[in-house]
Amino acid sequence: MKVALFIPCYVDQFYPQVGIATLELLEKLGCEVDYPRNQTCCGQPMANSGYESKNEKIDELFIDNFAGYDYVVCPSGSCTLHIKDHLHSTSRENEAGLIRNNVYELVEFLHDILKVDKLEAAFPHKVGLHASCHGLRGLRIAAAPELNIPPFNKTATLLQKVKGLEMVDLNMPGECCGFGGTFAVGEEALSVKMGNDRIKDHTSHEAEFIVGNDMSCLMHLEGIISRNKMRVKVMHVAEILNGVSA
Repeated sequence: MKVALFIPCYVDQFYPQVGIATLELLEKLGCEVDYPRNQTCCGQPMANSGYESKNEKIDELFIDNFAGYDYVVCPSGSCTLHIKDHLHSTSRENEAGLIRNNVYELVEFLHDILKVDKLEAAFPHKVGLHASCHGLRGLRIAAAPELNIPPFNKTATLLQKVKGLEMVDLNMPGECCGFGGTFAVGEEALSVKMGNDRIKDHTSHEAEFIVGNDMSCLMHLEGIISRNKMRVKVMHVAEILNGVSA
């Protein structure tokens, strides 16, 4: 199984340990992993700002980098969903379509494709799980509360295989953190209020770590935590599944 690793630009620049954990985890699970070195931003910030029509060269570069692999795997629901919904090409639409069908967020790849049933990892801490909006409502990694459907959560299913990890219940498990990419820039006060509420839901249930699939959400929460000198920490799910120590 030949897998291409798609690393979001903010992970590459600010949280390289998440990219490394993703690579190590996939290799432990038997995947042949390649990292296309010419990859850049997927173009989501442009699309979110209303300039998707300007993304043609970005889309072509993405196809140059990621065509021909069995799967493309990314430790981000947000970037994965952007590619799945928006990658197109006027001259290479067949290649673009194959990538759209074969791009997976890390947890859904582990759960749906590799069907991981055992992990060699331990994390003896209380963990609260933040489900990012793109992963929850776009990729359906978990059942969104407003849908009133039988509950499931692929991230929680994997975390429950980690020795010593204790998950805490939350009052609002499907609530947005308030990041939203450019939303956090244009609506700063509202974004911070939403982030504070999200953190309070975790700390009121004594979570030591806020864990999520998207480092962008966690980066937003980490900034608020740092400014308020709070004890709770954030961590990407890839690090825990790969066996990192706190």
